[in-house]
Amino acid sequence: MSTVAVIDYGMGNLHSVAKALEKVAQGKTRVVVSSDPAEVLKAGRVVLPGVGAIRDCMGEIKRLGFDEVVQKVVATGTPLLGVCVGMQALMDFSVENGGTECLGVLPGRVEFFGTDLTDPVSDEHLKVPHMGWNQVNQHQRHPMWAGIAQDSRFYFVHSYYVQPAGPEVIAASCNYGITFTAAVVRDNVFATQFHPEKSAHAGLKLYENFLNWNGKS
Repeated sequence: MSTVAVIDYGMGNLHSVAKALEKVAQGKTRVVVSSDPAEVLKAGRVVLPGVGAIRDCMGEIKRLGFDEVVQKVVATGTPLLGVCVGMQALMDFSVENGGTECLGVLPGRVEFFGTDLTDPVSDEHLKVPHMGWNQVNQHQRHPMWAGIAQDSRFYFVHSYYVQPAGPEVIAASCNYGITFTAAVVRDNVFATQFHPEKSAHAGLKLYENFLNWNGKS
């Protein structure tokens, strides 16, 4: 039986992620939540979750050695899914907390939405964090989007957004006052700013697709 490991570095909605994966796995894939780098490296698929401040997340990732684990997972071609702050951690740098160096798996930065966002249609002020359901526009065909309709709605909770160095890694975008990157992809790495485990049918379908994905587009 194949295994998917959810990295436990103390900063993520681990229970909800694991439960969602178990639901779509239907007993065909073993789901483990692990703080053991060796166990994570043995898994056939890896999820990097994350909530909270990026400085705290990166601090724990590095303290526990998961920075090296993620690099090895990427290098070996093992499918890797980043979620929310887990997606942001894959970038080079975040402006949060006065500036935080991230993992550098994908080129780009993480920027702050700011305090002056307005809805382009109603001109109403938009609150930060961006919290709630929003449409996700897929930019490229990919196995991770199989069975998920264009502009499906997913659940977001974030004040910072990813700004990739180039458009080639953008898998999807969303609009909240500005158009921002909602998902990124390169080779065996896929990551989402939204929370699939909080996104009802579309989110569960994305997790199901991850369990069937071989890490290639």
